Amino acid sequence: MRKNAICPSRRAAALALSLVVAIPAAALASKKAPRPATEDDALIVIVHALNRLGYGPRPGDVERVRAIGLDEWIDEQLHPDRIPDPALAAHLASLRTIRLSTGDLLAHYEVPREAKKEIQARRAELGDGASEEQMREAQRELMQKYRDRMDGTPQEVVQELQSAKILRAVYSERQLDEVMADFWMNHFNVFAGKGPVKFMVGEYERDVVRPHAWGKFEDLLRATAESPAMLFYLDNWLSADPNAPSFNDRGARSAFGRRPFVPRPAGEPARKRGLNENYAREIMELHTLGVDGGYTQKDVTEVARCFTGWTMRNPRQSQPQFLFDERIHDRGDKVVLGHRIRSGGKNEGDEVIHLLATHPSTARFLSYKLARRFVADEPPKALVDRAAETFRKTAGDIRAVVKTIVASPEFASPAARAAKVKTPFEFVVSAARASGAEVDDARALAGRVAAMGMPLYLQQPPTGYKDTADAWVSTSGLLARLNLALDLAAGKVRGVSADPSRPVSAQTLGSPEFQRR
Repeated sequence: MRKNAICPSRRAAALALSLVVAIPAAALASKKAPRPATEDDALIVIVHALNRLGYGPRPGDVERVRAIGLDEWIDEQLHPDRIPDPALAAHLASLRTIRLSTGDLLAHYEVPREAKKEIQARRAELGDGASEEQMREAQRELMQKYRDRMDGTPQEVVQELQSAKILRAVYSERQLDEVMADFWMNHFNVFAGKGPVKFMVGEYERDVVRPHAWGKFEDLLRATAESPAMLFYLDNWLSADPNAPSFNDRGARSAFGRRPFVPRPAGEPARKRGLNENYAREIMELHTLGVDGGYTQKDVTEVARCFTGWTMRNPRQSQPQFLFDERIHDRGDKVVLGHRIRSGGKNEGDEVIHLLATHPSTARFLSYKLARRFVADEPPKALVDRAAETFRKTAGDIRAVVKTIVASPEFASPAARAAKVKTPFEFVVSAARASGAEVDDARALAGRVAAMGMPLYLQQPPTGYKDTADAWVSTSGLLARLNLALDLAAGKVRGVSADPSRPVSAQTLGSPEFQRR
């Protein structure tokens, strides 16, 4: 080796060090991105739009947008049903689970009950002194025994969900549609790691969130409220009038998918149901009004009472379905946000949804979140005000609100350019797109997203993942990004092959500028 030559590993280490120092400084610097004097301003705005309304440009995208005109491209993106997207299906074809119903997934991918009992017995047999590795090995042995009765494992279901999300973001021509699906899935977050929710998430995204992502917010809110995934995740399927029949009383079993009625032995006390406030709190704090939206703890309790009886059939077997069970509903009158709600069965919950969806605080909270996603971590107040006014005038028309934001002068202003730090998901997908890479297997990319602190569909708190810089600017997170950039440029990411005719350097993908959008 020549005296002054630098070996690849040392060069990578030096680059890593420089970026770890540079990126946090950039993230904390002025939000106004530097602009070379020789660059065409129209080109800069196109790149900005591709980064904000999608997951960054692929080779040739900038030229295509310039040819049809940026305004025309944005209008197309606001109406994704008008955009042909034939190639995406081929990339998703190998993911067999993403098209299955929750019932099919439960039937063919859930661990059999006998296996669960055997696993529990083996754990008890091993005792507290057993190592984690011994526990895992025992579980693997027992699972192998039951594999012939399963088409796959629960882990495969989650992996294919994650792969599909990445492939859609990388390949779909309906880029803004993918951004909005991600926005609403995060806004109405459910945790795939909780019980059978992992088998419900696919249907939740496919049949609940995506069909309502561009319509009236009230319709989206109602659809999520009645979704088995949300009902189970936030426990509302168990919420009941404390004075409703006990679990052991005749007739109470149907809503909860329990065994046929067995009379309670003499002297055995009935297990009382109770009011669960989880969903009532989150529908106000996270889904509609916002934490400062003007509700009180009393409102939380009253909303929870309105939603008693909103449960489901077959939560852990067959095909879970929304069910309103009058027998466990609190039939008294309620007062929510000063509004009296008369006893009316399921209509009480529907009335709460309408009240919250049309509340001024909801208009402002959602407009703020959308403006934060598309413009800046702290969006201009005037823009939020205009978006909220659009929300109120259109009765919560999501497309109209998004159009108000992306057609605004604030969206295209120099201050908004490169003002956002990419989330791990956005970074990984944008790197794959920028490099023109072919993604044959997205599992490795999903693993990189998880390593950066954002495992897809696995955010346990209902808050969802943050989309502001403070959540993602850290030494470990940025090093993980750099490692991906190095490996992607070197062709070392399993299942991903870069286009040799369009080389993109690790320095480009790992640069401070590329971390931002």
